[in-house]
Amino acid sequence: MNVPPDHPGVGPLPDSTSERLYTTDELDAYAAQQDERRAAAAPGWLGDDDTRVVPPVPAVPPAATPAPAAGRRRADVPLPAQPAAYGALPPRPAAAAPAVHPAGAPVGPGVPAEQSVPRFMTATDFLDRRVGEEPFGPATWGWRGALNRWSGGALKTSMGRAEHEHELQRRAVQRDLDGPRTVVFLNPKGGAAKTTGVLMAGYTFGTVRGGGVVAWDNNETRGTLGIRGVRGEHRNTTRELLEDLEKFNDVYQSRIGDLGAFVRSQGDAHFDVLASDERPDVSGTIRADDFRSVHALLQRFYRLVIVDTGNNLRAENWLAAAHAADLLVVTSTVREDTGYSGLWMLDALADAGYADLQRRTVTVLSDPSPKVDEQLASDLVGVYEQRTRAVYRVPYDPVLVSGSVVPYARLSTATQRAWLRACAGMAEAL
Repeated sequence: MNVPPDHPGVGPLPDSTSERLYTTDELDAYAAQQDERRAAAAPGWLGDDDTRVVPPVPAVPPAATPAPAAGRRRADVPLPAQPAAYGALPPRPAAAAPAVHPAGAPVGPGVPAEQSVPRFMTATDFLDRRVGEEPFGPATWGWRGALNRWSGGALKTSMGRAEHEHELQRRAVQRDLDGPRTVVFLNPKGGAAKTTGVLMAGYTFGTVRGGGVVAWDNNETRGTLGIRGVRGEHRNTTRELLEDLEKFNDVYQSRIGDLGAFVRSQGDAHFDVLASDERPDVSGTIRADDFRSVHALLQRFYRLVIVDTGNNLRAENWLAAAHAADLLVVTSTVREDTGYSGLWMLDALADAGYADLQRRTVTVLSDPSPKVDEQLASDLVGVYEQRTRAVYRVPYDPVLVSGSVVPYARLSTATQRAWLRACAGMAEAL
């Protein structure tokens, strides 16, 4: 059968064909040959058999690898493996590792969101979720506290402003410290309430923090801290501790209990006192090396070391204490002479090169009598606010003026609250 060239069923033939007309058998043979070529080019073709092997589909698509720049070949990208023989199954591509992003980090552009690792709440997160949000309990002060007690707990009236500030100050005193701290009380004038201040700070920090506090009389000869504190069953002092210091050289064998032979417990005040030399038959003074040795020992066993000082700012141990202090506390009474003495001392320390005095110094200003010169008190507060980071007023308390053992249980409420406020400021400075 002859088919004209312009017949609609005949398309262009390969270049090797001629212009002659082809028979139907020739056209069928040509079509079968083309089908066979297309089938042979398909993946998994094994020859003349009608068996076709379909490559397995990977469960997770492989991660796309950026193409290397032109003319360069990435050394870390392996070449595709060649099949061992014609017709072997192609290698199964490895599943791409899921992308890991830091917790809370946004998924970058081009990174599927489902590949980021979610940030789950840990057990620590669960416990910390309300840190700083713990509410204070119901009021115990004033009419609010009376109402709560009258109701037998049915009413829970919240705290007033004064009681709330009191609780905040307690929390400040109880704050964690990342190491032992040393607070040094000083004023070269006698009668400036240094020893009283050391005992009141020891009492406040000890009772509110729950212990770990020692008050140390670093007088170069003889101070009165051991007299004003609760007397222990022994009379050992810094002098005896220095004589037996070798027993504490072994840090693995020495124990805090061994210090009980030298320090004096203050009972319910929850702090210890290390007194200065009390023997009249002993000559000599405490030197700078002596201070450093005892100070290093106390810092091993106590979290807070509160140091009382003498009146000679040229003494070696006085200067060593000022140098070792994390915080200086200038004590003064509302008197011209003690106020001037404290300012003169700050001038001397600044001239000696003690840096950053204003930031690492606070002032405690005590009333020496029920009535004081308020104009002088205002002047002292103003000038010490310029020289130190804060000034704390402490009211007169008759139980502190006798010079005897401090009766902590008889301290007035105003005195206790004033010292709590002062110690909260010290703790924040630490």
